[in-house]
Amino acid sequence: MRTRSGPRPVAAAVLAAALTLGTAGCMPVDEPEATPSSTGGNAVEMLGQLTVASAGSMKGYSRARFPHWRDTGTNCDVRDTVLKRDGENIKLSGCNVVGGRWESAYDGRTFTDPSDVDIDHVVPLANAWRSGADEWDDTDRGDFANDTNRPQLIAVSATSNRSKGDQDPSQWKPANRSYWCQYAEDWVTVKHHWRLTVTSAEKTALTDMLEGCA
Repeated sequence: MRTRSGPRPVAAAVLAAALTLGTAGCMPVDEPEATPSSTGGNAVEMLGQLTVASAGSMKGYSRARFPHWRDTGTNCDVRDTVLKRDGENIKLSGCNVVGGRWESAYDGRTFTDPSDVDIDHVVPLANAWRSGADEWDDTDRGDFANDTNRPQLIAVSATSNRSKGDQDPSQWKPANRSYWCQYAEDWVTVKHHWRLTVTSAEKTALTDMLEGCA
């Protein structure tokens, strides 16, 4: 698979200099995986680092090549983890989510029945396949499909999730325009970490969305 990004090595000299500053301050360290700011500044930088390429073939694709949802306990899995994280007044049966309140960021709709809520892959599995994940093994694709460390999984309305399908931001954007900045930042953060490519149309759409955040 493609090499994933990670923190850049910090030279010993830089560390030594930072330690000598004492109460005068500290030396900033460049962290390419930093969480995007509310203005989208870091996301713009990360977007500029992504490789632009035509969408790859869907040959060999199957959702089964991205094993999910992983078990997280008796009768519960990563889906339950996201439902608990994104909801309010959560009701559990063991560790299985059976009730709560969720507001779908994509369209502003509210739900109290978890069966009405989908867990969306911000960067869809099929899109990932076309932009580099076809070269990974199924274990790495499983890591991507169950990634709760990046903003890759979000509880949204089933309607919005299915309307989105495997489309990129040049083809589909959330109906809730106030969420566009966050959506673009999340998309870029995920693609940057997993070293996935973007199409020229996708990059243009993301650039436009992030410019509106400043």
